[in-house]
Amino acid sequence: MTAIPPSLLPGSRDRVDGLVTVVVPNWNGEGLLRDCLQSVCNQSYRPLQCILVDDGSTDGSPDLVAAEFPGVRLARLPGNTGFAHAANTGMRLAEGDVIALLNNDAVAEPTWVEELVASLARHPRAGSAASKMLLWDPPDTLNSAGDLVRRSGLPDSRGVWEANHGQYDCEEEVFGACGGAVAYRRRMLDEIGLYDERFYMYCEDVDLAFRAQYAGYRCVYAPRAVVRHRLSASGGGTLASYHVGRNVVWLLARDMPTLAWRRHWPLILGAQLRQASRTLLHLREPAARARLRGQLWGMVSAPVMARERRALDATRRVSEAYLVSLLT
Repeated sequence: MTAIPPSLLPGSRDRVDGLVTVVVPNWNGEGLLRDCLQSVCNQSYRPLQCILVDDGSTDGSPDLVAAEFPGVRLARLPGNTGFAHAANTGMRLAEGDVIALLNNDAVAEPTWVEELVASLARHPRAGSAASKMLLWDPPDTLNSAGDLVRRSGLPDSRGVWEANHGQYDCEEEVFGACGGAVAYRRRMLDEIGLYDERFYMYCEDVDLAFRAQYAGYRCVYAPRAVVRHRLSASGGGTLASYHVGRNVVWLLARDMPTLAWRRHWPLILGAQLRQASRTLLHLREPAARARLRGQLWGMVSAPVMARERRALDATRRVSEAYLVSLLT
């Protein structure tokens, strides 16, 4: 995990009781920001701080924020450093005891923060709270009701692409939360660290969820904390394909418990082989070639991650059997 200077850790400054900080990472999202930031300003919860981290946009995003949202703190990065670094920058600047992340292509309902905080209060063992994410269009389709990891090692979203008809309306513990709309307890981040910036984009939230579970922190799904997501409006393409291919292999190498490997190694290896086979069938497509390059580099660098898994396991506060029970 990337080392963070102590002066930049979330717990290194005075805390403001009751304050929640919403961090919005942004890269060239000018056409999305008005809806996103207005939804944050309209939140029922107070006190609330909002930080927009601009990741080297060239489309006028910072000027829009400065002109139209003077109450939003603007942090400008010199270039496109990736979602993980931009999110970490905002979390390091955050002053709240609860830190929420919201994608720039998402719009939160007015009680989003209030419901996340209420769920965390009802679940003191939870270090994070997952939102109900619905697609912007079609509006009654689920994007995520919390994250899961399959026994094959593949991460996924609960309920993705399903019609929303109340089947995920129960507040319950889940494996983890999508980083596009999540709340983290500051004290958990103080202990386990922020996103691993080597992941750059995609699966950094799954890696953090694994580390949280290893440390004994649960994740609660807050069904009334609703956001609507314009899927991949600010991401996607070959860059995303490469990082998904690589980062899933990294998750397997570092985060999957040894007991899971012993029990499910045929499923894990089979899933990677099937993915590689499907990619080869579409090798003329740039996204497929990028995904395959990511998988290959993930395998080349897997020994480094595997060594870190041993260090992670040494700090484990829960049983391996419990971690394996979380797999779907």
